[in-house]
Amino acid sequence: MTPPNKHEHATLDASDKKRLIILVCTILAFAVMNGTMFNVAIPDIAASFNLSPSEVSWVLTSYILVFAIGSLMYGKLADIYPIKTLFTIGISIFSLGAFIGFLSPNYPTLLAARILQAVGGATIPALAFIVPIRFLPKEKGRVFGLISSTVAFASGVGPIIGGVVGGTLNWRFLFLFSVATALAIPLFRKWLPDEEKREGSIDLPGAALMAISVASLLFYITLLSWYLLVSFIVFFILFLWRTFTIKQPFIDPVILKNTKYTITVLTSFLGTSALFGLIFVIPIMLRDLNELSTLNIGLVLFPGAMAAGLIGQFGGKIIEQKGATVVVKLALILIASGTFFISTFSGYNAWVIAPCLLIAYLGFPLIQSSTADLLSTILPDNQNGVGMGIFNLLNFMAGAFSSAIFGRLLDMKNVSFVMNPLARTSDNLIYSNLYLGLSLIAIIALVIFTLKFLTKREKSLSESPVS
Repeated sequence: MTPPNKHEHATLDASDKKRLIILVCTILAFAVMNGTMFNVAIPDIAASFNLSPSEVSWVLTSYILVFAIGSLMYGKLADIYPIKTLFTIGISIFSLGAFIGFLSPNYPTLLAARILQAVGGATIPALAFIVPIRFLPKEKGRVFGLISSTVAFASGVGPIIGGVVGGTLNWRFLFLFSVATALAIPLFRKWLPDEEKREGSIDLPGAALMAISVASLLFYITLLSWYLLVSFIVFFILFLWRTFTIKQPFIDPVILKNTKYTITVLTSFLGTSALFGLIFVIPIMLRDLNELSTLNIGLVLFPGAMAAGLIGQFGGKIIEQKGATVVVKLALILIASGTFFISTFSGYNAWVIAPCLLIAYLGFPLIQSSTADLLSTILPDNQNGVGMGIFNLLNFMAGAFSSAIFGRLLDMKNVSFVMNPLARTSDNLIYSNLYLGLSLIAIIALVIFTLKFLTKREKSLSESPVS
């Protein structure tokens, strides 16, 4: 049995497509908010169970770790098993974990609930990017835009909802948002087209080696313990050895030999790293330099999150009309510009920072939607699942890298040199330098991507002799 053509499933009528898009975006919003809502509830959870900062950090770390690895696993499973089945299993586990978390009488139970949530919840972003490829091929550019806007909007709104619910009720009630996702299961069963199981198998030893190596790297980024780095190197070498020595490895090395795929994934990783660095540093800067409260910080972030949520459909239309490569470049220019402006105006009043932040935030949905659309056209049908899985995994790892690296850099004191000649020279120097660094990351990504995806006209101009 050969894998079906990606257009084979595009038999939904207009109303079915609309319902499916709304359902996917809604369930994705719940999954993303589940990750960001708990950020503001960490102090309350620590107080409830008398936890130290290192202990309570595992409420977030364990979720991110399992979620990142799971996004790759489910991408691979989607190349073989029906999406309807995977959604049913994943959302069921996600809701069960949330219900256990709501009732958790102690810290170990809470931690187990969060891990269970991540095991199930990883299906949602992994499959959300595959649904348009498989069932909505003619509208996938627009749908990718809506999905990416949902991620950006939910990321910004999550902490605000977490603060309101946790402040007025109790942190346990945050779990009820995730329990409610079980209501989507019968709708997915009804609205998703039926599929046959495809031929193929999962290389479980290879998957285990990949999971251990990724976990070791993420732990190393967080803890900076040398033995974790050694663990990553050893298990990653074993994973590579198995990948190149068996017939059906967990990740087909042919994917990574596709330079357009690897450059697009690298571009997404760099662009997303810059964005997550922005999101991580900005609240700390606003508290340190502008002395804003948590609520006021949220209000500064909110316009950018709203704008990112609204621009997705516009970005999707540009993808359909001009192509994904144009939108990738536009996204990176917005990220580089926004972070450069923040670098220049760090230390100024918050009302000056807010529009700069909005410019950078607009790149969030555009970089994800455009790179996802481009990847869907680069890879063959039977590799889209694992290809999008790697894409999602690296995006999650970008967040872990940014938080760890920029957290360490912020520990530097008495910074006296200024990298941005337009910036003030005061207590803002460390932030100005960091944001200029984020701008340079986006520019490097833009250069790498542009050199690989030169148009025919650009190639002819670059190859023509200078007169």
